[in-house]
Amino acid sequence: MWCCVGTGMENHGKYNQFIYTHSNDSLFLNLFIASELNWKEKGLKIKQETSFPDEEQTKLTVTEGASNFKLMVRYPVWVSKGALKIAVNGKDIAHIVLPSSYVCIDRKWEKGDVVQILLPMHNSIEHLPNVPEYIAIMHGPILLGAKTGTEDLKGLIADDGRWGQYAGGEYLPVDKAPILIDDNIETIADKLVQVKDKPLNFKLNVKMINPAELTLEPFYKIHDARYMMYWLALSNSGYKAYTDSLANIEKEKLALENRTIDYVATGEQQPETDHALQLEKSNKGNNLNEFFREARDGGYFSYDLATKSETDLCLMVRYWGAEWGNRKFDISIDDEKLVTEDNTNKWNQSMFKDVIYPIPDSIVTGKTHIRVKFQSLPGSTAGAVYYIRLVRNK
Repeated sequence: MWCCVGTGMENHGKYNQFIYTHSNDSLFLNLFIASELNWKEKGLKIKQETSFPDEEQTKLTVTEGASNFKLMVRYPVWVSKGALKIAVNGKDIAHIVLPSSYVCIDRKWEKGDVVQILLPMHNSIEHLPNVPEYIAIMHGPILLGAKTGTEDLKGLIADDGRWGQYAGGEYLPVDKAPILIDDNIETIADKLVQVKDKPLNFKLNVKMINPAELTLEPFYKIHDARYMMYWLALSNSGYKAYTDSLANIEKEKLALENRTIDYVATGEQQPETDHALQLEKSNKGNNLNEFFREARDGGYFSYDLATKSETDLCLMVRYWGAEWGNRKFDISIDDEKLVTEDNTNKWNQSMFKDVIYPIPDSIVTGKTHIRVKFQSLPGSTAGAVYYIRLVRNK
């Protein structure tokens, strides 16, 4: 995985560290993964056999040694209350433990002991933090997604170019994506229909706007395709108002994307690295879940942007409309001043403001790249800048 900024892709190489953990004489079974444990302090070896999630069970066998200890079996939250079944050597283990905890089995364990654990999964939904009208659909702990097409997959295979890791296919409008409609959103997971002879595959038996013939399947099995894994889910009454406003927003967004030649998400590690960030007396931060960068007291920050050898360009910069303190700074391109900006008490509105600065052709003619610099004046602050776009004039 090319990315190194904590996307979660790194986790898969760490699972083996936490399949089993122990504290004194308690052995915790945390993950249901085929594996072998060598508990040297106890002189024990334990083998776990499973093809989870293709089967809803796992089996532990003591293959060497004997010892008294407490086996702590995780009762995952994705197994319903009362549904977790455990048997030791064919004998059921009674318990009253609730999901999101551990079942304790305290006994003397000997070679040949077998623990059978049944983990019946069910469908559920998860609301996205801060955007609760979007849901993810789960089967047990497995995120389900749907292939939505294989057309226009430009950039699927990264080349060695500067932005080779980014997909380059056509943007599709969000308001044209399938939208789930139900007056009781929490019951959507109950309306999935299992595809015959295809485990972990489901059809969405729910009213859908912009309907499509989609099959839900484990997200980790989807490759070389466009896909959806976050679903807009609305009540009937909330649908019309949403789409009216969304259509206008999407139209403007796509028009801006079509005008954009290069873009920097300021304050974010990978985009700043991609655009060769240089800085002095600069810091980054977050406001309303939007990252920004600023520089103080004569400091600066700058980025390398691609022009595609085009002219008739503008610089679009996003600011916050209610900054405190002195906000006076110069914006330059290749060390040629473009404008002196002063955002001190300029808007006094708690909202984002996009400002467009026309770029004289003389600054960009014959260039494939330019360096855009934000230089704070003494005793003042440059920014905060929430993004930078190099765009074509309308």
